[in-house]
Amino acid sequence: MHFWRYDPAQYGWIDPSMGVLRRDFLPADLASELDRAGVGACIAVQARQSAEETRWLLDLADAHPFIAGVVGWVDLQSDEVAAEFEQVCRHPRLVGFRHIVQTEPDDRFLLRPAFCRGIAMLEDLDLAYDILIYPKQLAVAAEFVSRFPCQRFVLDHLAKPEVRSGEIRNWAKGLRRLAEFPNVYCKLSGLVTEADWGEWTPGELRPYLDTAFECFGAYRLMAGSDWPVCTLAADHSRTWAVVDDYLRDRPGEERDAVLGGNAQRFWRFAARELV
Repeated sequence: MHFWRYDPAQYGWIDPSMGVLRRDFLPADLASELDRAGVGACIAVQARQSAEETRWLLDLADAHPFIAGVVGWVDLQSDEVAAEFEQVCRHPRLVGFRHIVQTEPDDRFLLRPAFCRGIAMLEDLDLAYDILIYPKQLAVAAEFVSRFPCQRFVLDHLAKPEVRSGEIRNWAKGLRRLAEFPNVYCKLSGLVTEADWGEWTPGELRPYLDTAFECFGAYRLMAGSDWPVCTLAADHSRTWAVVDDYLRDRPGEERDAVLGGNAQRFWRFAARELV
């Protein structure tokens, strides 16, 4: 999930085609959506690259117990990153960090020495890293994670396959390579916004879910909605139903894992902490 107080200067990535997102999205807006879907807790993920936003998200988590964890942002390339970690890492709801690599002009950004130096510090802090990339960056991501065999990684939005065009072969090849690393998980989220926003169907998304299960198996996949970004293409209930309905043909233990158990293990919070 994402939260924000909308400011055009701070959220420039919300272009005119995304008018529905040009407003505030806060925990009070989400609570009823989670109730309808039968979801007890969520992870809040950064939407802009700002230490200030990370602190704000942690404040929201303090005020709203259903926010079980926060994936924030720090400048991992900074010479002062250790001091930046010190400011936020003591907060019990901080579970990891993310950088918006998908928009970096350098397709090999993940391999920059300064960035890798920052990533190398996360293992000692017992924090995860979210990989946000496009399919063209999957090969580099595989090379990247190979350097950190003990670091927990999760791929966001299945690397945003090109659902609109129907391209799947090259994406699947890259996904398969990344999934070879057992320390990498994957979020089943973001597919509806990679499809035609007004015309998509669950059947159109099924081949991408099939591939994700073939590559990662049921115990390294986590359901997600990418709310409120998903509302470009569907409300929270319809978005959540894509994965929920897909799992109906799976064994109960696999369903439980994808819908929550894997997230609890990966983010390392106990079920008793979820309210």
